[in-house]
Order: sequence, then structure tokens, then C-alpha cells
Amino acid sequence: MPSVEAVVDRPFSSPPKRYGAAPHRGRRIGRMLKTYWRLDEPSDEQLAMIGARLMRRDEPAAALVAAMRRPEGDSQRVSMRDFHSALEHGVADDAPAALREFFATVEETPDWVDLALCDRGARVNRQFGRNASDVLLQLGLIGGYRFGGPVDLLAETGGLRTATAKRRLGETQTWAIAVAQDGGMRRFGEGWKLTVHVRLMHALVNDSFERNGRWDSEQWGLPINQADLAATLNLFSGALLMGVRALGVPVGREDSRALMHLWKYVGWLIGVDDDWLFDDERSQHALSYAVLLVQSDVTPAGGQLANALVDVQSDLDYRRFPRFAARYERERLLSMLEGFLGPRGMRDLRLPQRLPWAFGSALLRNTVNYRIIGRTPLGDRYLEWRGKAAADLAMRRHFGRDAAEVGKLPV
Repeated sequence: MPSVEAVVDRPFSSPPKRYGAAPHRGRRIGRMLKTYWRLDEPSDEQLAMIGARLMRRDEPAAALVAAMRRPEGDSQRVSMRDFHSALEHGVADDAPAALREFFATVEETPDWVDLALCDRGARVNRQFGRNASDVLLQLGLIGGYRFGGPVDLLAETGGLRTATAKRRLGETQTWAIAVAQDGGMRRFGEGWKLTVHVRLMHALVNDSFERNGRWDSEQWGLPINQADLAATLNLFSGALLMGVRALGVPVGREDSRALMHLWKYVGWLIGVDDDWLFDDERSQHALSYAVLLVQSDVTPAGGQLANALVDVQSDLDYRRFPRFAARYERERLLSMLEGFLGPRGMRDLRLPQRLPWAFGSALLRNTVNYRIIGRTPLGDRYLEWRGKAAADLAMRRHFGRDAAEVGKLPV
């Protein structure tokens, strides 16, 4: 991890109260991660950096939002129409300065970005198929609800309602699928555009909650801050790789590097600090372990939102035998959560416990798909076909006949 001197322009002088509130719990949860990757203990300076970045926002996007807040008639005001036009077609020469500066930032692709390697990472991601969405939901999203802060922000924005939880889960999958398209992270690719869209959405949420008095920054840090943003990025890269391996999917060194590189570029584009972007799993997990050590304890919102996502399984669009399918998917989800989170994690989130039978079925399925069929001459095409089928099924279940989308930006 980089040195604490990398932290600059902090708007606050001390970390929020959540910082380091449950160190023994974080160490217990991170013990297996540390042992498997043989991680060193982070220094006090490295931990202090995390505390500082809990109080640091994405300033380029914040500057764009400030221009959007300018009064009607101001020549430097940025409208949502201006933003969408720039996103789809490029920035007009006479666009407001803040819009030109923001897009100059996101369009200045770093020299280290290898788009061919990103395409390989996207293919790896696609070939994970349903395993990717399983790990994202279970180990990533619901597993992350064991810590206060981001989950409480989700609750504040209406995430406890079943309809909202269903929509947000579908939106997250829509974005992840777009990022993993072939060519999706080129300038006018769907993944690139949706990532920039999400970056602005984060900045709008930050601006709103910093103004409306509903968020306690002294307790939790800024609503969407650099530390939580970097930790969330790990859900799609390091955590995803660990999760699919646990389900029996073999991932070689070059495929790992390609997927990490893809999400490193996504992280840069979405506004994560450069020194917290990694090409290799071990460096990513070193940061993740350090973040675990300074996390807070579970809050009531964690269990409420976790149960809302479990209940969503009964509200999805099942075409065949809907009553049976809904019950099966709910039981399968609880079984896999038991495998990923363990009995204590399930109790933390007040989830009903189940035997982890779904882990066994996933291991069997993945052994056949990846270690037998996947190694035949047609293996790559077969895994691509299965991955596309899994993505199409997920979109249909979450959106029905409606078009899949990421959350609309307020006008």
C-alpha cells in the first residue's frame, strides 16, 4: 500500500467515528484472507490513510455537480441534457467549462490502460456466467452489509423497499454486464458510458446528502467517499476472483491479471484514487484486509437490507413454474450465503440459516463446465454461450419486458 503522504486536500482533519470501531471483529473476518494471501499487517500510517479517505470525495465529479446547481440562465450552468449529449456524442466546443473539464478528465485515458487486455478481462468475466452474479450478490453485496456506513446510506435512499431493492440489484447487474461486453470500455462503449453515468450519480448523491441534513458525516464519513468506493471496486475484481474459485471455477494467472486490469480501468474511470488501483490480486487484497481492520460493526440496516434482497427472489419474473422457481431461488440464495458468510455472518444479518447444499451443486456444475467441457476445442465458445444465457436470464428476471437500465439521473 502507498504511504499516507499521498493523501492531500482533506476536507476534514479527523476520521469519522466509525473508523476502527470494531477492530477485533474485522480481524476475525479477515483472518482467512490474510492467511491465504500471506499478507503483512498494515502500518498505522496505512490505516490512517483509510480514515482520511473516508472523508474525501470525488472532486472532479463534485465540480460538475456544482455547475449543475448554478441558477437557470447562468451561461456556465450544466444541464442534464448537456451531460447526456456529451456522454453519447462528445463535448461541444461551446459547452460550459465544468462539463468540458470533467470530460477532459475521463477521456484522458492513462498510458497504462491496455484495451486489448481489458477485452480479455471482459471475456473472462463473461465466461464466469452465473457464478459472477452469485458472487457479486452473496459475497459482495450482502456480505458487505455486515459493516455500517454504505449500507446505512442505501437504507436512507429507500433500499429497504422490495421494489427498490429489486431495481437496484438489476441496475448493478446491468452495469457489470455492460462493462464485460467486448469493447465495452472503449470511449463510446456501453460499459464506458454507464461507468461515467454511475460516477455522476454518486456525486449527485453525495451533494444531496451533504446538504439535506439526513447524513451524519462525523459518524460515517462522507456519503460516497474514496475509501468505500475503493472497497466496493474490490467486489468486482479481487472478491469476484476469490468467490468463483471457491465455487470450483479455475482461474489462471493471465486471466486473473486481465480481469484485474479491466476493473482497474473501471476504477480509474469511476473516480477511485490512482494509488488504490491494482493489476494484481495480492495488492488488492492487502488493501481489502486493511479496510476490514478499520470497519465498524453491523448496524440494523445491514440485516434489513440483506433480508430485502433475499425476499426479492420471490418478486422476480419467472416464466416457468413461478411459485416453485421463486421458492427454489430463495432457498438456493440462503444456502450459498451460508457457505460464503458462515453461521456467524448469517446471524449478524439475521438471515435464516440453511445447510450449504448449493455450494456442492455449484462445484459439480462448474467441474463439468470448466474442467471438462471448457477444456475441449469448443470450450471457449460454450462458456461464452452459457455466460450470455445467464446474463439474459438475469436481465429478464429483474426487468421483465422493460428495457434494462442503470438508475436514471435526476433532471
